Amino acid sequence: MHLHKYEKIWLTLGLGSLALFLLIIGFAAFWKGTHPQSHIETIDPQNVEAYEAFKPENLGVREVADGKYIVNMVASAFNYDFGTDIDEKAVKTIRIPKDSTVLYQITSKDVVHGFQVAGTNVNMMVEPGHISRYETVMKNTGTFTVVCNEYCGVGHHQMYGTVEVYE
Repeated sequence: MHLHKYEKIWLTLGLGSLALFLLIIGFAAFWKGTHPQSHIETIDPQNVEAYEAFKPENLGVREVADGKYIVNMVASAFNYDFGTDIDEKAVKTIRIPKDSTVLYQITSKDVVHGFQVAGTNVNMMVEPGHISRYETVMKNTGTFTVVCNEYCGVGHHQMYGTVEVYE
């Protein structure tokens, strides 16, 4: 069988591209540890308070060990619930010390929401009935905006908060 010169070139480029993409995926999966989520924990989206982490008294930042924190949140119609302060006012800012390991746990009561801490590597899709988790080290100080990056309705633009990383 005879292949034309241009067919050989395109065949070589196609197979070379395929090999390159497979190498990149293999590098990300095995060297960097990037894997799709598995064993996703599910809860009843109509009764998230029944789950221990999402009871009103457990929402917000909690230190679980030296330099390790858990942040529990509930996303619902145009609001992130970070819990309440001593005066029963809604908290809109999460304060974390620099170089702390933080596990973000979040769920949704109603529709798909996004959870992104702008300027960091924290970016999750939050689905009703599922618990989304992401662990990271907060290395840079500053105030970072929390935004919903999945359109969730007419009040989507009002869904925000802040994460303050301090020395």
